[in-house]
Order: sequence, then structure tokens, then C-alpha cells
Amino acid sequence: MEMINKIGRRKTSVARIYMAPGKGEITVNNRSLEVYFPFELHQIVVKQPLALVGVNGNYDIKINVDGGGITGQAEAARMAISRALCEFDIEHRPALKKEGFLTRDPRMVERKKPGRRKARRKFQFSKR
Repeated sequence: MEMINKIGRRKTSVARIYMAPGKGEITVNNRSLEVYFPFELHQIVVKQPLALVGVNGNYDIKINVDGGGITGQAEAARMAISRALCEFDIEHRPALKKEGFLTRDPRMVERKKPGRRKARRKFQFSKR
């Protein structure tokens, strides 16, 4: 029984996954998927690659996520699962690539600049 270890990133979130053939159990930080991601949207995001290639319930997945917010963590997990599916079967790659699950989303929070209130927000201008 082979276990595949992959990593996925989004914003400041990092997801490390361990994926092996099994009954379809998904655990996130030693909790079930439903407990860790109570919103159904995030559960769907994590399961998207499995549903896309039609292998829902064929793999046991253990996910360790760290950093960022809930959405970033869910999307990081999605990327890691997509990478692992490609490793199990190279035939899955074109479908996953077409959906953009293998592309690292480069959008990050812009840093705050000195002399400004936020990254781009300036202080209110007073003419007099």
C-alpha cells in the first residue's frame, strides 16, 4: 500500500497531505473534515479534485494545515490533493490542470507601506 505525501499552498496557508488508497476518510488536523470545516462550501472545495476525476471515497486522506484563514487552508488542501491524484494516475492531470487546481494562486496580501494608513490607503488630504 503506497502512501503519497504532497504539499499545497495558498496565501499564507500550507497544507501537507498523506494520501493512501482506502475507504474515503478525510481528516484535517486530527479532526474530521466536517468538524474542521463546518461550512459546506469549504468541504466542497477540498473534495473538488476527487469529484472531478470520479474517485470520491477511494482514498484516505490525512491533512495537516497551518497558517492563514479557513478559505486559504481549504484551497491549499485542494491543491495538495490534486497533486497527489496526479502522482497516483497521470491520466488525471489534464482534467485537473484545465480546472486550475494544479496552479499555485500567487495572490498575496500587499504589505503596508510606511507613511500610509494601509497598503494603498493614504491619510486624508487637508488643503487648509
